[in-house]
Amino acid sequence: MKVSSLNKTLILMVLVLATLTTLALGQSNRGGGGGTRVGFYRSTCPRVESIVQAAVQSAVRANPTIAPGLLRMFFHDCFVNGCDASILIDGASTEKTALPNSLLRGFEVIDAAKSRLETACPGVVSCADIVALAARDSVVLAGGPSWQVPLGRRDGLVSQASDTANLPAFNDPISVQIQKFADKGLNTQDLVTLVGGHTIGTAACFTFSYRLYNFNNTNGPDPDINPAFLPQLRALCPSGGSGSTRVGLDTGSVNRFDNSYFANLRNGRGVLESDAKLWSDPTTQRFVQRFLGFRGLLGLRFDVEFGRSMVASFL
Repeated sequence: MKVSSLNKTLILMVLVLATLTTLALGQSNRGGGGGTRVGFYRSTCPRVESIVQAAVQSAVRANPTIAPGLLRMFFHDCFVNGCDASILIDGASTEKTALPNSLLRGFEVIDAAKSRLETACPGVVSCADIVALAARDSVVLAGGPSWQVPLGRRDGLVSQASDTANLPAFNDPISVQIQKFADKGLNTQDLVTLVGGHTIGTAACFTFSYRLYNFNNTNGPDPDINPAFLPQLRALCPSGGSGSTRVGLDTGSVNRFDNSYFANLRNGRGVLESDAKLWSDPTTQRFVQRFLGFRGLLGLRFDVEFGRSMVASFL
């Protein structure tokens, strides 16, 4: 009897551990997103995608600048300890308060979607999944591609401003950009593809005005800037002017998700130094050329590759 009782206890413990492990894996967003899958909420919250889409659509129609804001929010969240919505956590010295995140917008859209989801299916959908869906829906509303979003991420409980040092910076050289993306399991093609998200949105003058006047103490502009483009940037960001003025990252197509961003890089019209280096550095230039359909190179379709990289990279 004692042996039988012991065996039953051991079996019960094994079953409990197996169940807990399955639940953890089923909702984990780490290690390549092994637990995420399309249709994760099919039985528990079947309207999740339409509810998030409605919230994003309402916000973007009222203010198109929300679309790039939501896309950046997703990137900035995922680059810091995975896609766990830790960027949403309020408080002193959280990720939200860090300088790279200080200009992000769209937090109220996530709040609105979460509120509606809590009414439809309380306690079911993670904020991390809402952020992921909102990023996809923003791209679609800006004229870009759609893709199926694997869901099942878990929300993080830790958020530290110091962790944002992992984020790609506006003045990172290509070698640093490549390393930062490699640290997340992403290759150079993923880097060029995902940075192509700058086809929508703006940058504050303080992130690039140093390129316009005394770049690297040369008493002149960054040579990567097309001389014909320089007066336009200087007019928008005069020396000693406001560093908060916003300038489109994709000149002529700031609210449209398309291929013109790469054409602007080729033409010396990259606004951020880190963007301009995608063309001036041979390591990344070949991928820009492939997106532009250069003769003799195997072409890449930006609309296809962006969705692929979003799924493969940020499960």
